[in-house]
Amino acid sequence: MGAKDKLQGEGDRDSARRYDEATKAFVESGKVKKQAETTAKISPEEERELEEAEKGWQRACKGGRPGGAARLL
Repeated sequence: MGAKDKLQGEGDRDSARRYDEATKAFVESGKVKKQAETTAKISPEEERELEEAEKGWQRACKGGRPGGAARLL
């Protein structure tokens, strides 16, 4: 078995190197901004849901609910 045939397990260096190279290529391609803009668009309904969820967490962290934030986790 050659070096390329060996299983390296979780977190292996070859996979990390390939991921880093692919990530660098994606960033340098200029597609990051376009992808971020596309991903950032949410509907008004989704925005309201997110705001409600955030308010719920804020209440929980201030002790507004029995058990505080730990109860939500």
